Amino acid sequence: MGPEDLDQILKALPLPKYPKVLVGLDTSDDAGVYQLNDEVALVQTVDFFTPIVDDPFTFGQIAVANALSDVYAMGGTPLTGMNLVAFPIKTLSLSILKEILLGGLSKMEEAGVALVGGHSIEDPEIKYGLAVTGVVHPNKIVTNAKAKKGDKLVLTKPLGTGIISTALKGGMASKEAVRKIVESMVTLNRTASEWMKKFGAHACTDITGFSFIGHALEMATASQVGMVIQSKVIPIFPEALDYAKLGLIPGGTYSNRDFFSCRVEVHSNVPDLLVDILYDPQTSGGLLISLPSNEAEKLVASLKKEGHIHSCIVGEVVEEPRGKIRLL
Repeated sequence: MGPEDLDQILKALPLPKYPKVLVGLDTSDDAGVYQLNDEVALVQTVDFFTPIVDDPFTFGQIAVANALSDVYAMGGTPLTGMNLVAFPIKTLSLSILKEILLGGLSKMEEAGVALVGGHSIEDPEIKYGLAVTGVVHPNKIVTNAKAKKGDKLVLTKPLGTGIISTALKGGMASKEAVRKIVESMVTLNRTASEWMKKFGAHACTDITGFSFIGHALEMATASQVGMVIQSKVIPIFPEALDYAKLGLIPGGTYSNRDFFSCRVEVHSNVPDLLVDILYDPQTSGGLLISLPSNEAEKLVASLKKEGHIHSCIVGEVVEEPRGKIRLL
């Protein structure tokens, strides 16, 4: 399902208002937030998808890291998870399913998340993911709707996982390219979340299926600001450019570009292949963090010391045009 289809469906829903829903569907944020009391609010999200790598254990790890990312993007702490499984039990060995679940469990244990249940169905195509519940203080939620003029934008992981995954499916991805994206995708955004809160992040979102451009635009729209992105400094897996040149571009890239490009001004010096990567749907991507200019360099330095070596400042928040991006 592309962003245009989802947008039309969500706009048509007659959603009632609940005072305790602090973050709902209005701003296309990463997770829902429901206030329990003055000190605690629930953060809830769900995500699942088909395999993007060959190894079932690694697939399980990626799926869980991806699902947990939504809670981290809200400044929350994930507590519990429930498995979502679709599996062709009549045609594939249960040992494959066991490995997927073991991979997912390993990542939950790393995050300190308790597996408390789940649901499975028989399906001709494997799908796996997680429904996650976390907590956050009601006054410390980091939404995508509070980016401020003058903020710098920090990105914590490289782009290009969608293109390299497409090359893998076509049998054309190198082992080194696959190793790089797997290392990135299984890395939790927990550390980045913890540091962004220490440096007073105004807004955050994680970069997933709607691409860097799509999720940045959601932040710009929700915050009623504009953004200037410096395309040449954005961290990218080098192999993604190579495979893009060969035309190994997922369909989601074109869907994202078709839907979001009307709100993006691209400078003539920006290569079209680079633009493709900025519209590339990511899996378990990094955080895009909007924070005060004087804190951005400190955040990047701290993240690099913690092993997030690709973290960098990729742009800034401006007042106009609201809900749009200039790509330089």
